[in-house]
Amino acid sequence: MEDLSVVILAAGQGTRMKSSVPKVLHRIAGRPMIHWVLDAAEGMSPDQIVVVVGHGGQEVAKEVSGRASVVWQAEQKGTGHAVLTAKDAVGTSCRDVLILCGDTPLLEAPLLQELVKRHRASSNHLSFYSFTLDEPARYGRVVRSSGGSVERIAEYKDLSPSEREIREVNSGVYTARLPFLWELLEEVRDDNAAGEIYLTDIVAGARRKGLKVEAFVAPNAHPFLGVNDRTELAAVEAVARQKILRKLGLSGVTVVDPASTYVDYGVSVGPDTVIHPFSFLRGHTVIGAGCCIGPGTDIADSTVEDGATIRFSVVESSRIGPMVAVGPFSHIRPGTVLETGARVGNFAEVKNSRVGAGSKIPHHSYVGDATVGERVNLGAGTVIVNFDGKEKHHTVIGDRAFIGCNSNLVAPLTIGKGAYVAAGSTITEDVPEDSLAIARERQVVKEGWVKRRNR
Repeated sequence: MEDLSVVILAAGQGTRMKSSVPKVLHRIAGRPMIHWVLDAAEGMSPDQIVVVVGHGGQEVAKEVSGRASVVWQAEQKGTGHAVLTAKDAVGTSCRDVLILCGDTPLLEAPLLQELVKRHRASSNHLSFYSFTLDEPARYGRVVRSSGGSVERIAEYKDLSPSEREIREVNSGVYTARLPFLWELLEEVRDDNAAGEIYLTDIVAGARRKGLKVEAFVAPNAHPFLGVNDRTELAAVEAVARQKILRKLGLSGVTVVDPASTYVDYGVSVGPDTVIHPFSFLRGHTVIGAGCCIGPGTDIADSTVEDGATIRFSVVESSRIGPMVAVGPFSHIRPGTVLETGARVGNFAEVKNSRVGAGSKIPHHSYVGDATVGERVNLGAGTVIVNFDGKEKHHTVIGDRAFIGCNSNLVAPLTIGKGAYVAAGSTITEDVPEDSLAIARERQVVKEGWVKRRNR
């Protein structure tokens, strides 16, 4: 929108969060909540976005770098004072300023665009959204005259008994025309219960000056839900996740139980994929088409290609190829690549390794720092011994090799193509192609030993 600047208030300490982390950096669906507000602001295509920082400002400034300019509120003297600190950054060249709170991550651009359009169409000096709640709690109340016009906003700490009964509350989203906004803020005083310069006082100030003020009642409260403590953080996250899962459902993804499925913002899932309960898709994760994810699966920062199945397992920073099967109860650690049709079965762990197409690690095995060729079979209990106490060493297993159960492969080591390792062997030297390696004590049977021992 032309001739519009956006100011986002992100300087508060958030004492009720009881956290060393700045409030606006607490995560909603995997990303700091300030980015959700920035998304809404950027959707307006404004001339500029200014973020006011204070408590934990260095961390917040670093987080918003590249998306907004930053101004500092060195002393937290209230929301009105916070907006006033942005005066020099915003200037007077634009027509209107849109004011948002950094702790309202459910705001969306279309709703904000509607406010600015109605504000301008009505030639208002000041406009803001309100909404109604059956239990208004700590929200500021919108006080209207007998004729229905907005008179002022009463903050929670300053409410009279009659004002506590008001159900229309302030959303904290304002549009104000310049230069009137700066003039109003300069006149606000801190003679209130909190001893702060309230942004809300500009409503009464505008009315005293005869300026045109209007509150537009939003149809529901969800977009304006703020985060002041951990319970509200959880409530907002639940709404955000529902929106993510709804979008996935509309794109052709089956989410069996949305109440027990957690998908972070930005995760991509292809059509005809089924996500079963108690699954977590986190970070920079991409899931292909026709996959089966879960139940009980946690995938972070990984790519899962078409047709793969992952059940009751953990996958971290890895690539799972087409038609791969993982689990149940396996751990795919960072740096792993499983090629087409590979299988990692029960209670197996693979770390920083490439496993070739069609290879199998069926159960109870550890593969670390290895290159496993195509159509290799690792029997149950195979362990690649990659760490000597100081350094990690690499193992290469050639195509079509067969490793018998309960074998230890002591790296660095190369097992040639088509080679066999006998079950129960501890291999410390390279095995040539098409060879059989046996490294175990010869079996000895002592007949009658038990009877003699018992006597």
